[in-house]
Amino acid sequence: MPPAVKAGSRPPWVGLAAAVWVQVAAGSAYNFPLYSHSLKSVLGYNQQQLTMLGVANDVGENFGMIPGVVCNRFPPWLVLLIGGACSFLGFGVLWLAVSQTVSGLPYWVLWIALSIATNSSAWLGTGVLVTNMRNFPLSRGTVAGILKGYVGLSAAVYTEIYIGVLRDSSTKLLLFLTLGIPGICLAMMYFVRPCTPSLEDDSSEHGHFSFIQLSSILLGLYICASTVLDDVASPSDAVTYSLFAVMVLLLLAPLAIPLKMTLYPNKRKKIGPIGPSGSSDRLNEENLDQSEPLLAKSSSTTNAVSIQEADDVSDVDMLLAEGEGAVKKKRRPKRGEDFEFREAVIKADFWLLFLVYFLGVGSGVTVLNNLAQIGIAAGVDDTTILLCLFSFCNFVGRLAGGAVSEYFVRWNHFPFHFMAHLRSKMFPRSIWMTCTQVIMIITYLLFASGLNGTLYASTALLGFCYGVQFSVMVPTASELFGLKHFGLVYNFMLLGNPLGALLFSAGLAGYLYDVEAAKQNRGFHDALTNSCLGPNCFRITFLVLAGVCSLGTLLSIILTVRIKPVYQMLYAGGSFRQPRSSNH
Repeated sequence: MPPAVKAGSRPPWVGLAAAVWVQVAAGSAYNFPLYSHSLKSVLGYNQQQLTMLGVANDVGENFGMIPGVVCNRFPPWLVLLIGGACSFLGFGVLWLAVSQTVSGLPYWVLWIALSIATNSSAWLGTGVLVTNMRNFPLSRGTVAGILKGYVGLSAAVYTEIYIGVLRDSSTKLLLFLTLGIPGICLAMMYFVRPCTPSLEDDSSEHGHFSFIQLSSILLGLYICASTVLDDVASPSDAVTYSLFAVMVLLLLAPLAIPLKMTLYPNKRKKIGPIGPSGSSDRLNEENLDQSEPLLAKSSSTTNAVSIQEADDVSDVDMLLAEGEGAVKKKRRPKRGEDFEFREAVIKADFWLLFLVYFLGVGSGVTVLNNLAQIGIAAGVDDTTILLCLFSFCNFVGRLAGGAVSEYFVRWNHFPFHFMAHLRSKMFPRSIWMTCTQVIMIITYLLFASGLNGTLYASTALLGFCYGVQFSVMVPTASELFGLKHFGLVYNFMLLGNPLGALLFSAGLAGYLYDVEAAKQNRGFHDALTNSCLGPNCFRITFLVLAGVCSLGTLLSIILTVRIKPVYQMLYAGGSFRQPRSSNH
């Protein structure tokens, strides 16, 4: 358990506003297409070597098992501090190599350095996501959509910085990541902490979430427009820095909520601070009926034993107490209650959710890691617009996935009277993973066809669907297996991303690309000329990915049918119902 933290002294909106900045910083792994070409040209790597570095990028970003354990035992500021240190060390080594300050670094050193650099994303994302979902336990989908949305939008933020401020310099970008991410962590780690949880529905709270969502959409549209302007018009330095300043102001927009609450406070009943277990440390009277003591009074027992003392009872005493009927054996948790990690991994729903996420995101990350080469193969000169488009649609998908899934799990307050007979129906969040994987199948077939004019539309559709997979998986995992060990469960799910990158990106896309490039460049031995042009470079890859998503669609349908009763139990009446503890 983490040390005592002064919680409850401020509303959770301050931490959410600070988390926005941390999440933007945590999107550093999405920058790989911005400097991958420099790794290939400066260091002379082929496409398969480059895609293996892409695997390192994804392994580091998604290996969060250690952060998942640490966030349950230590305060969030320490998690953010470790993340900042990883970024400084990893990106610092990459900067030394690309700037040729240090030459001759072995390939394996850069692979490890990139893994460490992007592992900062796992630390930062885990620290702010777990903390804020515990601060807003009744709005998990909305909070997950907002925070994961800003991570998706971070690629567009970095692209704007890369094009406008850094003038397409990969070396300057790596130096910016080396120093900038630790700086943001140091500035924000005081504000990201457990706060007074929001445990009741409030119209003003819904308004606050809507404000953040609208401001983030405005930010995304603004960044896309300014990126296109930078690419097409090449504005002066004064205009560029003005555009950058407006972007910073839009990133500060979520701070308007705690400022408004400070200037115009709303008197509300105080509730005890939420702890790492995902429940209040002090239960109010209304929730007393949701907790039952582990030990009950017995006629042969002179003193009652409290719940807090249960862990200190020796094995012999516990056996004696059980024999006297003083102890009720702990039953296994049911879906919707708090699971230990070892209890969750033996459940079929756990592995179904993992496989659905792995197949959807693993196929999507293959396109993301090879997006620059896909654009070049299709005849696009400047692939930064493709990255910006993917980033924005990824952001919209994450935001929409969280908000829409949150709305439809509370389907019984749907406003249209002619659909009143459907109000008792619950829509599990995983149904949106099913829908988007169907769209991904169509998208991959469009990529494979190589039809003129479909590249940008396909990239936008894929980015949107890729984002939905992220924002739907997060609250689904928390609702099925609870918030007590959510950090560990969530980060295990994220392993689907690097596993997909290893199998589909490095093992499939990179290999097939190099084979086709070798056919086109037969007779040339210079690695720098080993590039591929035309739809054949990735056609087989896209057809395989379409088949992968077909399997993912089938599994997500099975998952949705299985977990529908859980959502009927959790959201009966249109609001979240805290399930009883299994520890009795």
